[in-house]
Parts: sequence; structure tokens; C-alpha cells
Amino acid sequence: MNPLLDQMQTFARVAELASFTQAAQVLGIPKATASLAVQQLEAQLGTRLLHRTTRRVQLTQDGQAYYERCKDLLDDVDELQALFQQPGGAALRGRVRIDMSTGIARQLVLPRLPELMDRHPLLEVELSSTDRRVDLVREGFDCVIRVGPVAEPSLVARPLGNVRVATCASPGYLARKGWPHTLVDLAQHDLVHYVSTLGTRSAGFETLDSNGETRFHTMAGRITVNSAEAYLGACAAGLGLIQAPLLGVRELIDRGLLVEVMPEHPAPPMPVTLLYAHRRHLSQRVRVVMDWLAEVVQAHLRSEAETADAQKLSKK
Repeated sequence: MNPLLDQMQTFARVAELASFTQAAQVLGIPKATASLAVQQLEAQLGTRLLHRTTRRVQLTQDGQAYYERCKDLLDDVDELQALFQQPGGAALRGRVRIDMSTGIARQLVLPRLPELMDRHPLLEVELSSTDRRVDLVREGFDCVIRVGPVAEPSLVARPLGNVRVATCASPGYLARKGWPHTLVDLAQHDLVHYVSTLGTRSAGFETLDSNGETRFHTMAGRITVNSAEAYLGACAAGLGLIQAPLLGVRELIDRGLLVEVMPEHPAPPMPVTLLYAHRRHLSQRVRVVMDWLAEVVQAHLRSEAETADAQKLSKK
């Protein structure tokens, strides 16, 4: 192997095991050789990668950033070598880092993830679920699934479909405030406001008009939140109406904690998009995982649309 790759591999094992002694044993080299390899790597980079004491080894901030990229590069090298060593193509190996909403992760991806892991036993998946929009390139993600408008021209966007948005309230809220049926009724109701940054105000209650245009309706509401979990929790606590992707509230509706209201005044659907960075060559493992994610999400969206069409026909 290339001397630089040897040094990177040694550094990665030391970082993972937090020990020069254990890393040297795993790699089958003397401890002094492992220590020298990391020293040479630090000298080439011009930064310290590890904090060393007599009792422990710990990554520096630069070391953590370098380790993340280093691991991906070593995985790519392993994948490339396996391509010519195994009949019938390469086994997927290495790590894929993905980000998505908690609802998509819990309802769609995690229940089916064992299929993918069983099919590719050398594959590692790091799955992030956060309300904030991660910086895909800076934070080292291979791909992300976004629900809502996408305004990142520097990324490749792969549309997966649209998810229906449901207007919901808790049974306790409806017992206290009554059921809203018309847009005029909204004047007697509260809205839980969802914003990305506290201190700003939400656009209000959203509906589609007869021309398919989005209309915004100002509504009262004393509660403003900036996370999906708090948004659902506020609604379940009876603090007002919410409008959320159906895949995020389906479980709560099935459990009777939330009730869908005003289906005759639907909110505009939200696009679901798979995003990844512009790269000339995507690794095989990333391509396979992205195709699998697209298949899982699109199958759910098709099923959801078919169910909605069946419900419309049954009401005619």
C-alpha cells in the first residue's frame, strides 16, 4: 500500500481504539512503528491529530475532522480493491452517512434497514435525525432526505415525490374548542406556530385554493416551537392545530392521540427530495444506499397516494 495510506490506516486504528498498543496489535506491527507513522502524518499535515498522555489517546478537533475523511477514503480503497478480487462484483463495504427527519427515519427507513444490512454485511450506516438542516458537504454526509422546498443549487436533487400534509388537533382540544370545518371557523381556533428560528413568526395556516395556489391565513396562537417533537407534543397537549406531513403524525393518529380535521381544506403537499453533493464518481456503496432509500420512500408515497384516492372514491 502507498506509505501515506499506511499512515492513514494506522492513524484510523489508533483513533478507533484510543490506544497505540492495541492498534499495533491489530495491525501486526511494533508499537514504535505505529507511533512513528502518526508522527509522520502529523508532520505532513502540519497539525496535531492526537492528544497523548501516559494513560489515554484522544482525538484533537483537527484529528476528528481528519478521521472522518480518512475513514471514507480508506473505505473507498477497500471497495476498489474488492472490485477485482471477488467474482460477480464487489461486496459493499465501508460507511455511508445519511440525514433525514425523525419521522422518515422512524416510520420508513429504520423498520426496513435490516434488509439492507443483511444483504450487505460489510456495510456501515450512520443515520442522523435532526430538525436543523445539516450542511451536507461541510459535515461529511453522503446524502440527505429533505421534506419541504429545496434551495441549495450546489447539491444534486433527486425528487422522490410529495407527501400529504394533514391538519391535526388533539381530542381534548376539539372537545374544548369544537371542530373546525370552514376557513371562517379558524377565527375561533389556535395554531401552534412552527419556525426554524425562535423570534420569527410562521406564515400561518396554509390551504390550497381551487387553482392549486397556496393561501396563507393568519391565526391566533400563543405557542411557537422550533422542533418537530415539540410541535407534535404541543398539539397532543391541546395547545392548538398543527399542519404536519402525514408520515410524521400517522402513528399518533392511529393511537388516538391526534385527530385529522378539515380534510376538505387540504394544505399543499410537501416535496420529498434526496440530495447529494456534485461528484464525478460516487462510490458504489453510496449509490446502492441512495437507490435503496429512494425505493423505500417512493413505495410509501405511492401507497399513501393510492390510499387517499381510494378514500376519495368511497366518499362519492
